[in-house]
Amino acid sequence: MRPYLPLALAGLALVATASGIGGKAAGVGGGAALLAQTAAVVLLRSGMDAPQRAFLWRWYGGMGIRVLMLGGVLVLSVTNRDVLAPLATMLGFLGVLLPLLFAETWFLK
Repeated sequence: MRPYLPLALAGLALVATASGIGGKAAGVGGGAALLAQTAAVVLLRSGMDAPQRAFLWRWYGGMGIRVLMLGGVLVLSVTNRDVLAPLATMLGFLGVLLPLLFAETWFLK
């Protein structure tokens, strides 16, 4: 759990910021992004020293997790417009995921 603590703390700060700016919908999107990014980092971290082929499959798996989570959040927000505003939800998702994605190499050290 210790190597994932900086990722969780940075992600929670981003989710709180997204919630403060965009409300509950942005917080839900940001929380989903944090879950997707954490799962992707856990998957990739275990294969950092693996041969290139295994490493790439883990990297593809992480990207797949992110895309599936994005699709799930999109479907959830579009089908429940009265609860989650689609634009705020997607902006919350991307507002949390992109900074964490750019900082991913730091979390993998």
